Amino acid sequence: MNEILLAVGLGVAVFVGFNIGGSNTGVAFGPAVGSGAVSKLGAGVLMSGFALLGGWTVGRRVVDTLGSELVSGDPFTLAATIAVLFFIGAALFVSNVFGVPASTSMTAVGAIAGLGLATGRLNTGVIMEIVSWWLVSPVIGFWVSAVVGRYGYDWLAERIAVSRSEGPLVEFDPLPRLGPETTPREFGGTLLVIGIACYMGFSAGASNVANAVAPLVGNGAVTMNQGILLAAGAMGLGAFTIARRTLETMGNDLTELPLVAALVIATVSASLVTVLSALGIPASFVVIATMSIVGLGWGRATIAEDPFDPLDADSAADAEIAATPIEETGTDEAEPQTAAELYRPATTARVIVLQNLVPVIATVVAYLVFRYTPPA
Repeated sequence: MNEILLAVGLGVAVFVGFNIGGSNTGVAFGPAVGSGAVSKLGAGVLMSGFALLGGWTVGRRVVDTLGSELVSGDPFTLAATIAVLFFIGAALFVSNVFGVPASTSMTAVGAIAGLGLATGRLNTGVIMEIVSWWLVSPVIGFWVSAVVGRYGYDWLAERIAVSRSEGPLVEFDPLPRLGPETTPREFGGTLLVIGIACYMGFSAGASNVANAVAPLVGNGAVTMNQGILLAAGAMGLGAFTIARRTLETMGNDLTELPLVAALVIATVSASLVTVLSALGIPASFVVIATMSIVGLGWGRATIAEDPFDPLDADSAADAEIAATPIEETGTDEAEPQTAAELYRPATTARVIVLQNLVPVIATVVAYLVFRYTPPA
């Protein structure tokens, strides 16, 4: 019987990792695929490798937090493990089917916290630390992105070019050199896009391997190394299969979010997630990225609303230049110049509510299930 339960638990863990890999690959490599910097196959290879690297190095701390520190004692029986993983997998399913931007990490914490509340073993110190960082990290993401949007975005847009020229980017004769039509600026921009995508893949592995296998590691069904390999392998499977659709969607939707903006948001969000993962905090990339988007848009909107800054302009000519709409370098459209286009409070509020609703539901359902059906 235990062998059957273990097999089911491993299957559910693979399902969770598979869905995480599918969704995270689109987010991480969508801009790179959409700009032609890397193919879908290349995105799958890079995502698999860097997710494994992130999980193997930084992700261990998050596995420890979710698997042994959040709930004291030894609550993760095989039945409880399957139930917790099922809640996480169901939340991912809801997210993918209905387009709800749910956080896998927050849902995992919620499900495990529900188990801890029901059994009286929840470590309140750990959960308070996690929730505190959940509140602080989006604010940091917002303000860092807002400062970049206000003071550094145009500088970046002028220097990043990713439009592809004809012919190969690099050729070998016999040493590597730029292709016949490749400019140094194009080469540097392409490497930057790919590098940031790999960085996001690393942060995805660091924060998300725990969501798939922490309960299994916590109850000793698998070792830490086995769990990380299982989760990373499942994420890689998702990256090569269902991620193709999300990559296409993200690549085609780049006009909604200019490439330079996507790179800024990716860098800020991935950096915060990686730092929090190193601290053992299950971080929500979705929430941080959302607030980074809002912050970047708000920062850009402040320029639109106040194009003339007397501290920076010394003449009326400077004011006239500052008021001129700026074309987005490396994209096919001008950057929107009104606050309404860059920052929509009503939409933002709806997205944030949806992001937090699914983890709350997972917590309540897990509490009720484990309260009235104690894990055997």
